Amino acid sequence: MIQPPSPVRCSVTVHVSVPEEPPTPLPAELHYDPADPYAVRLCLGAPSAGPVEWVFARSLLAEGLCGPAGTGDVLVAPLPRGRPRTVRVVLRSPTGTALIDIAASAVAAFLRRTDALVPPGTEGLHIDIDRALAELTGRLD
Repeated sequence: MIQPPSPVRCSVTVHVSVPEEPPTPLPAELHYDPADPYAVRLCLGAPSAGPVEWVFARSLLAEGLCGPAGTGDVLVAPLPRGRPRTVRVVLRSPTGTALIDIAASAVAAFLRRTDALVPPGTEGLHIDIDRALAELTGRLD
């Protein structure tokens, strides 16, 4: 039996900004599971504290390294030059908006590791359709 590739995890420190507060450093993790090949997860906060998890498209994170990308609840864009290259992830919810700044070098390294497992454009080859249908219909063994 072929063993599926292991998920990619990248621990980072992000800087979180909310209105009227100074940026706060926070532990976070970028996570990619080849079993869910289109998505990445951004988990904010220490694992022991029950982190907040946001799921969005891997392609959105990749596009946001080079220029503004996204609409709706998640936007990603590089910050202007002049300081260490940073990627800003804007997370919107009914309760408010948070600005998450991550070192661009960490995001790029994370994406290179995900691309090595599942090259962009081949995600559909990595989806277990039978399992997905079983989950949708409640027939998972």
